[in-house]
Amino acid sequence: MRRRTFLAGSGAALLAARVPASGPALAAETEHHGLSGFGDLKYPVDFPRFAYVDPMAPKGGTFSATLSTTTGNQAFETFNTLNIYVLKGDGAGGMDLTFDTLMVRALDEPDALYGLVARSVSVSADGLAYRFRLRPQARFHDGSRLTARDVAFSILTLKEKGHPQIAAVLRDVAGASADGDDAVVVRFAPGRSRDLPLLVAELPIFSEAYYRSRGFEASTLEPPLGSGAYRVARFEVGRFIAFERVADYWGADLPVTVGQNNFSEIRYEYFRDRDVAFEAFKAGTFTWREEFTARVWATGYDFPAVQEGRVKRETVPDHTPSATQGWFLNTRRPVFRDPRIREAVGLAFDFEWSNQNLMYGAYTRTASFFEKSDLKAEGMPSPEELALLEPYRGKVPDEVFGEPWSPPRSDGSGQDRALLRRADGLLRQAGCTRDGGVMKLPDGQPLAFEFLDSSPVFQPLLQSYIKNLALLGIRASSRLVDAAQYQARLKDFDFDVISTRFGGSPTPGAGLREVYGSRAAKVPGSQNLAGIENPAADAMLDRIADATSRADLTTACRALDRVLRAGRYWVPMWYSGTHRLALWDLYGRPRDLPRYGLGVPALWWHDADKARKIGRT
Repeated sequence: MRRRTFLAGSGAALLAARVPASGPALAAETEHHGLSGFGDLKYPVDFPRFAYVDPMAPKGGTFSATLSTTTGNQAFETFNTLNIYVLKGDGAGGMDLTFDTLMVRALDEPDALYGLVARSVSVSADGLAYRFRLRPQARFHDGSRLTARDVAFSILTLKEKGHPQIAAVLRDVAGASADGDDAVVVRFAPGRSRDLPLLVAELPIFSEAYYRSRGFEASTLEPPLGSGAYRVARFEVGRFIAFERVADYWGADLPVTVGQNNFSEIRYEYFRDRDVAFEAFKAGTFTWREEFTARVWATGYDFPAVQEGRVKRETVPDHTPSATQGWFLNTRRPVFRDPRIREAVGLAFDFEWSNQNLMYGAYTRTASFFEKSDLKAEGMPSPEELALLEPYRGKVPDEVFGEPWSPPRSDGSGQDRALLRRADGLLRQAGCTRDGGVMKLPDGQPLAFEFLDSSPVFQPLLQSYIKNLALLGIRASSRLVDAAQYQARLKDFDFDVISTRFGGSPTPGAGLREVYGSRAAKVPGSQNLAGIENPAADAMLDRIADATSRADLTTACRALDRVLRAGRYWVPMWYSGTHRLALWDLYGRPRDLPRYGLGVPALWWHDADKARKIGRT
């Protein structure tokens, strides 16, 4: 299962000259110890620690895994740069561990942030200026002080030449300036999105002095100077990267870090093939694994280490909204410009047969872009949804104003004749014609396209899917390329169909514009893989970004869901309500994991007693 998450940081040009030494005061300030999208905070100003951590967690040992999510320019199979905040190169996993941020997220609240480098934040009456007051003890790894100038430099740098995903989000940052060493003022343009200040508060902080002699946009294997709880210890390009805990980390005793950052070393291994990676896990090359392949979970865990109890399996409930996973159809290609053709292509995928015969019945079919959450559109539109959608009546399909579209259930035969006949009818409505065994587009060209991937994990599914497409006269094929070529083609939108998974959020915001917004469709490296350009969707995305209450957010998300589902931009795949974890029995974790994340590896720790029992001291 390919997983991608929305970028939390990016990189940009050197803007030291644009960072003034001080800034004007804010009028009518109100000071806060935390931020959230709608002002709700669980923890008081003097909270000692997050409720879900174990403050007595021991320190030591190694956490080792492969990547289960990627961000920015990262790839699952390899890396060739330690700069993950630009478009160029394939970034190494774990580099975010080396950078501190102004604030950090609480995993038991939908979107709340509390101060790390920032001890407090003041907000102007108009909401367009935020002053973050910094902790004077904040330090980079070389001992130099982290100041407001570094923060301002980082924000402007990320906006100017960062990865397109983050540069686009920071479009409405009007400026950032140091007010002495201890405070940075960030100014936003009128009409900025609701969650933009939160996104800024989670950006990595770079050393301005470090980059005076280095090009920020460069692909590099020099570990950059950071201030986080970990720093790069050693690596072999494309094979592994290891991080060591900083012994004198300046923020180790803060309320937002107590009970966390427990491992002495965090290590990520790389493999170009998932089957090879599984064999490496069985041999103990790495010791923590989240299993995304139902076949392997059902049949693969009968090796000696499991039988002897040295490797444990557990299923942990996943309470977060389901990620949006599917085959995204590149509407930039002529073959996919007609939604009837896109729907016909989707009807040829028999999920019920695939789930039962290839995936051991482990999944539920995805229907919504907000699956497994109350943001999902269901039933007829509410009056509030209709108020948002009515201006687009006649400009969007009529179904937007009725029951939302969902992929139909097949008869489970693998070749549901009724659905294939329905698909054939849609193709003919779109002006396609059948010439023997070939379906032709209205212009006379064969209806043909390619599934692109860098992993063979979906090949068994694609064999049956492509066979059904052939029954419709569609010439579909599958191409596997190496990780570097895959990433390059992804960034340039040089594909027909691609499988991906976007992480879900309980409080989505402006970031959705970079996945479904018209402007992002034209920006190389953006996450709008389907090339969606839909004015109605853009309007709903604006409503989501500007929502002033959770009720308004829910309404706007449900309206967007109806518009996107009516567009047939993807062939939805599936989701699971659990995390399937396999681990060598040498880990401890808090008894109750937080609602909005597994907290891996931050909240977990090395259990020395368990390690001794299985001979892995």
